[in-house]
Amino acid sequence: MTAGTWGAIRGKVAAVVAIVVAAALIWLLAPVLTPFAIGAGLAYICNPLVLRLERFGVRRTLAIVAVFLLVALVIALLVLVLVPVLQRQVVDLIRHLPRYIEWVQQKILPLLGHLSENYEIFDPESIKSLLGEHWRDAGGIASATLKQIFSSGSALLVLGLNLLLVPVIMFYLLRDWSRMLEWIGEQIPRRHVATVEALARETDRVLGQFFRGQFLVMLALGLIYVVGLWLMGLNLALVIGVIAGLISFVPYLGVIVGLLLSSIAVLVQTGDAWQLIWIAIIFGFGQIMEQVVFQPLLVGDAIGLHPVWVIFAVLAGGQLFGFIGVLLALPAAAAIAVLVRHFGRVWRGSGLYLDET
Repeated sequence: MTAGTWGAIRGKVAAVVAIVVAAALIWLLAPVLTPFAIGAGLAYICNPLVLRLERFGVRRTLAIVAVFLLVALVIALLVLVLVPVLQRQVVDLIRHLPRYIEWVQQKILPLLGHLSENYEIFDPESIKSLLGEHWRDAGGIASATLKQIFSSGSALLVLGLNLLLVPVIMFYLLRDWSRMLEWIGEQIPRRHVATVEALARETDRVLGQFFRGQFLVMLALGLIYVVGLWLMGLNLALVIGVIAGLISFVPYLGVIVGLLLSSIAVLVQTGDAWQLIWIAIIFGFGQIMEQVVFQPLLVGDAIGLHPVWVIFAVLAGGQLFGFIGVLLALPAAAAIAVLVRHFGRVWRGSGLYLDET
């Protein structure tokens, strides 16, 4: 083999080793990486606003401060307006949770037992007993966990430090964003600069369009669900609408969870099965708006992230790396999708693919 061939092999081996080491570090350091991942994500989302202010002649540090103040104002408004209502509804949900479990035991379990009476799959009494036992266990575990968290000064200190780290990390990453990109660019082998820059631009386009667009979609869907459930008089409208909106970044998960939670809530609250029609209309309207208006207008059809790929990425990231894996799943999925399309183009342009002999 020539020296050039050995050099190419060593480069590929080094790349594979670097990927394995990075994955191992993420797995080992997952508990401390969460504030860094959140800070980096916020910096990435806010960087276009900083760049836009810079184009108007504002110095970068001043532009970062302005964006910080805007983000802080939005968070403060959410805390002042939404958190008290959310807190009341969550407390109300916890207080009435035994009532919800009792309703499931009285209405759903006998129905399942009746439907399967010839097959003896469901035994309502044993399931009731199992639910009761595990509910008591879960309540004891939750109570002990909360007591341990709030009685442990070190745990509260770690939580507080993580919350404080997020804006600090976000600020420094925003301030040094251009310099970091320049340093990374200087480490790329010169013959691969054009290819890597093209792939980086495509990845940035996919990520930026997906994150900023998906955030607006989540916000719009949450608003539709909250307003619709509130208009029909559901007591837990805000909690269920916010939950369904927040998890709607995973395709169909938000609407499924929202339908289940709101259906149980309205049946327990009113006992009127006809109210389920309004639930179906609300979430059906949300799905129509997402598919026909929000996704094409805010996210776009050209980002290249198929819903199945998004679901798999989130589940795989959570399984491998826990919560930090969920945070990093979509950026990794977008980058992998860009690489797959690139190697597909290289393969289709190769002589081996085009050879018809």
